[in-house]
Amino acid sequence: MPLKQIYEESEFKSILEKESSFLLFKHSLTCPFSRGAFDQFTAYLEEHNGINGYYLTVQESRPLSNLIADHFAIKHESPQIFYIKSGEVQWHNSHGEITKEAIEKVTL
Repeated sequence: MPLKQIYEESEFKSILEKESSFLLFKHSLTCPFSRGAFDQFTAYLEEHNGINGYYLTVQESRPLSNLIADHFAIKHESPQIFYIKSGEVQWHNSHGEITKEAIEKVTL
């Protein structure tokens, strides 16, 4: 599945219900760290088609970003990545710690 941008709470809840595992990325359009982390995220997804990837841009979807932070009780950061399995966060990281290799370690 190609990378998909989400905008609304209903999309997030539907993904949580339907997907056994997925990656979720919080992207900032104004942060230089976020661009590099997003590139690492997409590079991972291009090489591994067994897991779906979703992202939101914080500037366009602030309510959704806040909902995710509250839902998982994990402080918001951007960029930020989550590996979610069976509805629970198995791993999350932010900023320069988001690399293709780090994602591979937790998903493979």
